[in-house]
Amino acid sequence: MKPAWGLLLALLVVGCSAPQQHGLPNIVIFLADDQGWGDVGFNGNTTAATPNIDRIASEGAVFSHFYVSPVCSPTRAELLTGRYHSRSGVTATSSGAERLDLDETTMAEVFRAAGYATGVFGKWHNGTQAPYHPNARGFDEFYGFASGHWGHYFSPPLEHNGELVRGQGYVVDDFTDKALAFIEQNRERPFLAYVPYNTPHSPMQVPDEYWDRFAGRTIEQAHRDPSMEDVEFTRAALAMTENIDWNVGRVLAALDSLGLADETIVLYFSDNGPNGWRWNAGMKGRKGSTDEGGVRSPLAMRWPAVIASGTEVVDLAAAIDLLPTLADLAGIRIEIPLPLDGISLGPALRGQPAALEDRYVISHWRGRTSVRSAGYRLDHEGKLFDMQADPGQHRDVAAEHPEIWQSLTTARREWETDALKEAEPEDLRPFTIGYPDFEITHLPARDARTTGGITRSNRFPNDSFFSNWTATEDAITWNVEVLAEGTFAAELYYTCSEGSEGATVELRLDEQHVAARVPAAHDPPLYGMEQDRTPRIESYVKDFVPMKLGTITLARGAGTLTLRALEIPAEEVMDFRLLVLRRVAPGAASGP
Repeated sequence: MKPAWGLLLALLVVGCSAPQQHGLPNIVIFLADDQGWGDVGFNGNTTAATPNIDRIASEGAVFSHFYVSPVCSPTRAELLTGRYHSRSGVTATSSGAERLDLDETTMAEVFRAAGYATGVFGKWHNGTQAPYHPNARGFDEFYGFASGHWGHYFSPPLEHNGELVRGQGYVVDDFTDKALAFIEQNRERPFLAYVPYNTPHSPMQVPDEYWDRFAGRTIEQAHRDPSMEDVEFTRAALAMTENIDWNVGRVLAALDSLGLADETIVLYFSDNGPNGWRWNAGMKGRKGSTDEGGVRSPLAMRWPAVIASGTEVVDLAAAIDLLPTLADLAGIRIEIPLPLDGISLGPALRGQPAALEDRYVISHWRGRTSVRSAGYRLDHEGKLFDMQADPGQHRDVAAEHPEIWQSLTTARREWETDALKEAEPEDLRPFTIGYPDFEITHLPARDARTTGGITRSNRFPNDSFFSNWTATEDAITWNVEVLAEGTFAAELYYTCSEGSEGATVELRLDEQHVAARVPAAHDPPLYGMEQDRTPRIESYVKDFVPMKLGTITLARGAGTLTLRALEIPAEEVMDFRLLVLRRVAPGAASGP
């Protein structure tokens, strides 16, 4: 397991020729969640107004054919590492399989080694417990949530550098506020501000100001099969897009007012195709698909000092290219142990010729692999499509172009043999506790398993909680590895109905254990439905409160951390959301 400081030994930073005062360009990365290629104005959407996102495009470069992964956490991993997600341990979107392997070097580590202040404000989705946590992956500042989706977007519980906090207002506005404060604070030094928004991912919640613009409005641009489109969902997604645009505009205005616009690289893209059947220029597929519509994303990049306004990059580009491209533009040479899959697109952005005609970009998800060349796409079923004559993938032309079909089929087979060789069908990595220099470990219900009659509030684990805990045989367990021995104060977040308080709950790892009684009833209602613009698929939420269990000393090593009830005087124990372990000493006896 590589310590954070060890990454500095793997990096060599050389000078930058850019003409900024401190010699390095600032970087602001906006990443939307579940927004399609067709949801922004510069790609032809005439329903949603995105003047600020469009400004990045008009004042810089637009990438005509930019590709990401079919879903969230893989794209984030590829952005951070410059490598295909399947190489880095990111094989799913929850329950630990979204974690970025510890031998990977992240963009934040590269740029921090070069002297950058680094911050991430929003949805992380590449690991919760240190050393997977963003503060252990090169980011000085983290404000947001580490999970894959969140259940409420108005003043929800969030995290600031490991500490639980209450958000302030609508999450996208709040994330932007914190990013703006970070930019202001670091205006005299180079900074990397990563702003991964969590919208228009469901639940479809957006302030009235934006919803009112679309409520009841006719959507003139429809999905290629209009019968599949949920128009109300489309209205909500586009309203959320306009909110994103307003927040992008706030950052652009701040860069202008601080005199930083010319020395700041700003880029905007999305993590996968649209999360609903809506207008996407007739492309096939949506989020989760390896077809064109599932993996083609908008990308606009602005740097007035270097990138000429109106630049169009027509070559194939992908999320794996962003780390090498940004490092190239900043004048930072990367020397890391693992080879990059991405390439620098710096020459194209500088107006220089690039020989990328023979390049392939691979899209993979859940056993489905698609290959994109400059002119063709081989889908996961082995069908070949001429993407210039048939961008909607309607007609298989494999029989007409057997040499092209064979070339792309060979490329797919070779990539799968290479890039999938370490992929596991099930993520067996333990959840980590006690990473040195990190005081707090969060173990949410998302990462736990249960025995007995305990049920999860929703089939999507990311923002779920456990209920129906009624028997002493029931248990909540985590497969864990304690990285360094220590004594930890244990606290869990619960709700409990009136009359059910008083159960004795024990936390145990091997022979070490601590127990306490549920001190009081706390039975708040579920909420979130009041702000939903369309029916949700995620869990509703409620406000959980902390309960102190006491301190427990954990020895270094692996095992099963178990939460169970020793005594249940009433009908139930509690509903459970989160266990927090806070290191209080290198070692001491367990006890209340």
